[in-house]
Amino acid sequence: MSPDSLIAAARSVLIESAQVYTKLLKVMVPTLLVVKLLQELGAVQMLGKILSPIMMLVGLPDVLGVVWAATLLTNVFTGALVFFEVTGNTSLSVEQVSILGTLMLIGHSLPVEGAVARRAGVSWATTIALRVDGALVLAAILHFIYSGLGVLQEPAQFLWRPELAEDTLAAWVLTQLSALVVIFFIILALIVLIRVLRRLGLERLIHLALTPLLRLLGIGRSAANVIVIGMALGMTFGAGLLIRDFDAGVMNRRDSYLAVCFLSLMHSLIDDTLLVMALGADVSAILWARLIFSMLVIAALARWTSRLDARGATSQATRGSSD
Repeated sequence: MSPDSLIAAARSVLIESAQVYTKLLKVMVPTLLVVKLLQELGAVQMLGKILSPIMMLVGLPDVLGVVWAATLLTNVFTGALVFFEVTGNTSLSVEQVSILGTLMLIGHSLPVEGAVARRAGVSWATTIALRVDGALVLAAILHFIYSGLGVLQEPAQFLWRPELAEDTLAAWVLTQLSALVVIFFIILALIVLIRVLRRLGLERLIHLALTPLLRLLGIGRSAANVIVIGMALGMTFGAGLLIRDFDAGVMNRRDSYLAVCFLSLMHSLIDDTLLVMALGADVSAILWARLIFSMLVIAALARWTSRLDARGATSQATRGSSD
């Protein structure tokens, strides 16, 4: 490529990255401020009290309710910090840590990721149903299986213990600003990667490789990039690129909806999963059971939406013929 072509390509990538980043900032910054305010007002403790009785229904001590509450409002790492604070010397089984880890991996960062999902076309009601109700359903299934078979009952072994961060407003602001800066460069790298893969003809191979999974989920091939990125790096990045593709007309509303719903249940397979494994969770729950559960839920949701679309088309045709 000539120098002029390289400069034009770099400018195009920067502009596209800035557009995706700006759309995410408009959602994330106000939500982060609201979440911080709620934390200061004691929302984590209040939500923890609500969740405590529910924890016992899935075989967990009620004290772990505040752990999931912190995770729901913030992120998995914060949930891990609270986990070590509240458990102390309490002995937990691998089953219990695995079930808690499953709750955390499905239900976390709800205000921020729910707002991003809302911008991508998924309602708050759907997000809560998938990530809170869905997490509890899977947790109940896992508890029934593990306790019924008598497996994973040995004490959990912690492979890692986090260092407590400074708990001041200035430290929080610095952490959030650093994270927002990192997000821009990750988005920039993702867009460069997608363009390189497209130029090398590898993007089409990725789409072909994902075709069986997407067909099972009822999602079109246009969502392949979003699914790969979201599953590997997280909901925010996947949904950010999805918003771009939807606004550009690359992806239709149904595929956008189903892709975001799938990523709501199954994302950040690398960092968050490894973090929860370090708490002593078993991979059968936090990875394989979560993957199977996510696929079944989205496949059922895809067929349900298809029936609704068919009924809507039939009713419209009936009205048209009567007119």
